[in-house]
Amino acid sequence: VQLQASGGGLVQPGGSLRLSCAASGRTLGPYAVGWFRQAPGKEREGVSCISNRNDNTFYANSVKGRFTIARDNADNTVYLQMNSLKPEDTAVYYCATARTCTAVPALFDSWGQGTLVTVSS
Repeated sequence: VQLQASGGGLVQPGGSLRLSCAASGRTLGPYAVGWFRQAPGKEREGVSCISNRNDNTFYANSVKGRFTIARDNADNTVYLQMNSLKPEDTAVYYCATARTCTAVPALFDSWGQGTLVTVSS
């Protein structure tokens, strides 16, 4: 499956963005889909994941209550709604697939190219 992440941009603190992870080649249904981010000089970290069983969702503590992940099977897309954005959310955001949700980036594959989110006044 090939993934295309989009929806990033420049937003002020407290603002919102919705990222999209669109799939082609295969349906996303059988896969867990995770969002990760990588800030300059930092390691890639897990942000959120939606499982392939009952669409269970998982969030990093740093985004819990502010971000929401959702799957739209009709569009073959996974979304990440980001509210109350903070400057520390600034990073390149990536989506990827896995057999199950995990915080370990190495267990994911089919990485999209990333979309830049900049939170700044």
